[in-house]
Amino acid sequence: MTNFIVSARKYRPQTFDTVVGQQSITNTLKNAIINNHLAQAFLFCGPRGVGKTTCARILAKTINCLNLSEATEACNACESCTSFNEQHSFNIHELDAASNNSVEDIRNLVEQVRIPPQVGDRKIYIIDEVHMLSQAAFNAFLKTLEEPPAHAIFILATTEKHKIIPTILSRCQIFDFKRIQVEDVAKHLGEICKQENIEFESDALHIIGQKADGALRDGLSIFDRMVSFNQAKITYKDTIENLNILDYDYYFKVIDQALQQDIPSTLLTFNDILKKGFDGHNFINGLAEHLRNVLVCKNPKTVELIEVGDTIKTKYVTQSQNCNQDFILRALELCNECDVQYKSSRNQRLLIELGLMQICSLSSEGGLKKKRHKSFIIAHTSLHKTNSKQTVSPSSIKEQINHSYTQRPEPTKAEKSQKAKLKKANPAILNKIKTSGLSGLSINQFLNKKETEESELEIKAATGESRSDFREDQLNPLWLEYAKTIENKGKISLFRLFSQQFPKIDNNYLLHFPVESQALAEDLQAEKPELLTFLRKSLNNYGINIDFPVVAVEESKTLYTPQDKYKHMVEKHPKLMYLKKLLDLDLN
Repeated sequence: MTNFIVSARKYRPQTFDTVVGQQSITNTLKNAIINNHLAQAFLFCGPRGVGKTTCARILAKTINCLNLSEATEACNACESCTSFNEQHSFNIHELDAASNNSVEDIRNLVEQVRIPPQVGDRKIYIIDEVHMLSQAAFNAFLKTLEEPPAHAIFILATTEKHKIIPTILSRCQIFDFKRIQVEDVAKHLGEICKQENIEFESDALHIIGQKADGALRDGLSIFDRMVSFNQAKITYKDTIENLNILDYDYYFKVIDQALQQDIPSTLLTFNDILKKGFDGHNFINGLAEHLRNVLVCKNPKTVELIEVGDTIKTKYVTQSQNCNQDFILRALELCNECDVQYKSSRNQRLLIELGLMQICSLSSEGGLKKKRHKSFIIAHTSLHKTNSKQTVSPSSIKEQINHSYTQRPEPTKAEKSQKAKLKKANPAILNKIKTSGLSGLSINQFLNKKETEESELEIKAATGESRSDFREDQLNPLWLEYAKTIENKGKISLFRLFSQQFPKIDNNYLLHFPVESQALAEDLQAEKPELLTFLRKSLNNYGINIDFPVVAVEESKTLYTPQDKYKHMVEKHPKLMYLKKLLDLDLN
């Protein structure tokens, strides 16, 4: 039984040309060797598995090579290259700073630096994970790093450059290694498959490249895992099953069903995804990524931005032709809302299902009917006629409302005239209807029931439905009953005000409730929606309204708020204002 060597070691690059995805760095190092412009210290930094230590070893090997090739690569035949390959070179030393991070370890290294090389001209010191050195070790290393012997070159490697002290950084030539692209990982794995005589599907290698997250070493580890799963062939189906990745086909299916506004099929598809053990949060994030790819594919210039195989890329291009841009953008917003609210939601499955139903309710011609509430207002034009000669029956109103939810052509002259008259109606009622969000397909209306009920009351008030007459002896007990509700809220000043006086009734069911300050009027305006809802339901009259005129302070006999009391006292004793400023007093 032969010892198995993992692909990350077996196919580790031995020359600059075989390094994957770091061509700019390898070209710079090769030119520095050719022109003899080698720095005294290099710092290779970047994420894991991108080739920092590999490039450090290749650089050290190439610097000491006695017979460089025309391509500035080590010959692998001279004495220096042979000793390096056999791991007994006296000119190249490696130190793992993770386990040798003390001051004594660095002092031993400094003592070795003084000894000149026995073979060749250079001695290379590679310090891996250099950020693990202690503060004292860094300080002990500073002088040698700044003024090393002519034969010494230091190559430092780290994944966390921010942990290295600035005095070390300023003494090094820094190379930032980038994450390796999915296409480069897939291409490299394809070459390994050819050498190992393994059949593969391009889409499967792209999935491995995506899962590697820019680290080639991680990609090679996943590759070994897939080879162990099925040595004959690496297929797309086996790969997503083994790596527990949701198939792209589910996302394509959900979008196709949404375009057809098929809510039941979409919910069944989501249920199937949950049965397979996938998390709803990952699904909604994956759907957002899918929609982003569909949007990118709408323009041929940006198709290259998606990192998938050719087969899946073709599917994206095909689906993008069937999707309206407004639909995609609105669906992305809904996915983002689900993502933000997912952790705080108590019923997370329902949250995702509501989001999917909203996506299915989007029109393929241009997203949600964002202007549907405007047509809703147009349908209610006759509700706000100021001309008393014109009357509208409730049945005709309902027909107009139902008609407003359907697609309509450009408005006629009559409709434009109605819209103009509507603008002259009661502004408060119109503003409430406009902001109520009454949309036939709006799930936000379903989630915000309280706001919808208030809007319905305003509509009933505008239509004149249920306007029963009432007297003061019917109103006043209800007024005191609502005062108890205010007391339970802790609003003592408003409770006293409600308990000591009653509103006056106008002929048009308008209640006048005078107050003594603007502050009280503002507090009552905030309380007005709940108060009107209570009175309208209790008296069965949806035409009731109320205003809070502010009377002069001189006419007032009772002071309710601290601000009013303070103003009253200052008028009698002006020195109180000076005393308040002197002692830095607060009205509360």
